[in-house]
Formats: sequence, C-alpha cells, structure tokens
Amino acid sequence: MQVGKPILYSYFRSSCSWRVRIALALKNMDYEMITINLTKDGGQQFSEEFQALNPMKQVPALKIDGITIGQSNLSVLKQVGQENQLTWAQQAISSGFNALEQILQSTAGKYCVGDEVSMADLCLAPQVANADRFKVDLTPYPTISRINKSLLALEAFQVSHPCRQPDTPPELRA
Repeated sequence: MQVGKPILYSYFRSSCSWRVRIALALKNMDYEMITINLTKDGGQQFSEEFQALNPMKQVPALKIDGITIGQSNLSVLKQVGQENQLTWAQQAISSGFNALEQILQSTAGKYCVGDEVSMADLCLAPQVANADRFKVDLTPYPTISRINKSLLALEAFQVSHPCRQPDTPPELRA
C-alpha cells in the first residue's frame, strides 16, 4: 500500500469533484490534483490509463494510501442527450430545490444545518453552481441563496471553486 499525499483526479466543472475539493480544503489537507478533461479527445476518463485507476471511468477519483474512491453524475447527462439536457437539468434542480427550501426552514442557521458547515453544505454550493449553469431562476429559493452566499464567503469554498482550478478554461476563470 502506498502512503503519501492524496491524489485527486478532478475536472473543474464537475460538481462532484468540487465537493471533494471543498472537503479537502476544510480539512486543510495537502493533495496533488491531476485534471481529467471530460470533453477533450472524447473524454480523458475513457483512456486506458484512467480506466485502470477507476474502472467506472468517472471523476472525481481520490487516491489515498493506495485506495481509490470514485463517484460522479456526468453519465446521467449523457443518457438524457444533448438536446434534452437543459430542460431535464432545470426540472431536476427545481424539484430538488423546492423540497430543500422547505426543509431548510426548520434546519438552517447560517448554513444548511445550524451554524456549522456540514455535508449538506458541501452538496449545496456545487448544486447552486449547476443551477446557475443551467439557468435555473433562484428567486423562489431565498434560503438556499442566502446559505450559498455565506458558503461562498468561506475560503475553503473559494479556493476549491470551479473558476479557480488549473484546468478551468480562461474564459471561465474568476
């Protein structure tokens, strides 16, 4: 078993990768990042080298102490098809946000669950970014918007943000 600095295989726009980057930043964990471009050359996640690391062919993949952990959601967008992605994403995000906005009425403090950052917050900020990307109107979600604003003020969320990653295209950088 190899012990050393964790390696994160990531793509700047992957909301799942962002969650991992936030967690690593909150824990002040030093790690190496290897970018896997999900769109270049038909998707670098399909290369033989990456498949040997993660047979699921998805990012993020986090290698710690010789063990690789993977998870992602890009495959759903591919199944929906390019022509249906915007409509599907808007409906899925709005449906989830409608429920979450109600739940947050009884759980929220400064963040999703009280005044300490929780796993719910690590999921919320990337999903709000997805909502922005897919042009979801956030006006009906004032609590979600308020919490997201608080989260984005935290250093861990700023340094891990997709617009600040080494593989972020120049036109999408902060």
